[in-house]
Amino acid sequence: MFRLVILLAALLTVSGAYAQDDDYEDWQPLYQRVDAAFQSGLEQRLNANPEWRRLIERRKLAVGVVDLSPAIPRYARVNGNQMMYAASLPKIAILLTAYASFEDGSLQETPEIHEDLQNMIRVSSNAAATRSLDAVGMAKIEEVMRDPRFGFYDEERGGGLWVGKRYASSGARHGDPLFNVSHGATVTQVARFYYLLANRRLINEHRSEQMLADLVDPGIHHKFVAELDSRAPRAKIFRKSGTWRQYHSDSVLVQGPTWRNYILVALVESEKGEEILRGLVPIVEELLQDDGT
Repeated sequence: MFRLVILLAALLTVSGAYAQDDDYEDWQPLYQRVDAAFQSGLEQRLNANPEWRRLIERRKLAVGVVDLSPAIPRYARVNGNQMMYAASLPKIAILLTAYASFEDGSLQETPEIHEDLQNMIRVSSNAAATRSLDAVGMAKIEEVMRDPRFGFYDEERGGGLWVGKRYASSGARHGDPLFNVSHGATVTQVARFYYLLANRRLINEHRSEQMLADLVDPGIHHKFVAELDSRAPRAKIFRKSGTWRQYHSDSVLVQGPTWRNYILVALVESEKGEEILRGLVPIVEELLQDDGT
């Protein structure tokens, strides 16, 4: 009996924080959703562009795609565990920590903090992000990211989501242990964040719904969103992006209409980052409509 309890705990840990007991046998974490044909298709399409291929080889471009349409989701990634500076994208770590703190009672849930969380995500307000970070504390963010129930920063998987500095000129800087990055991410960990949210498994169903409400209808229309505005103007988009100098990042969960139900994450270090991120959308949507054979 004791061994059964330990096995159940392990399954819940790899599946995502506070996973629901009633469906743990059917649940598969994103790490186990890598699809060989899907992976090959992504690599071929990205490497067909010489500039993208050079960036991939230099570990300056990372891309992750999750196809949520089939009964068994498919995941593909290039440089999936390569941690990169991601500017404002890691604000999702502050978002999750705030909701985890609401749940454990260490942070009071008020209209003011909810307004800051929405502004931090939708219009990427640095002032709102800094207030939210100060409310939870930088140490709590690291604790939540490292918590095995979440696993969003895992040194054995290349790092992941990290916030080690306020989004302000003042305050101490605490770089991550592997690369000394102050605001970092890997595409795999960001894709996992959306994957768990899409399945309402991040903390619990209620908290997942709240976080999705903060992420929906982005207020900044560039990068992925600029391309999706023209390709799928009626799609529902959940999004967080980041930009600082030559560092560009974007992440979206796209739902409908018709066949669209996917997650796309990309990190790039290039002066052409905006152009590259926009160019990824049609390539990835072509892949998603392929039958994978």
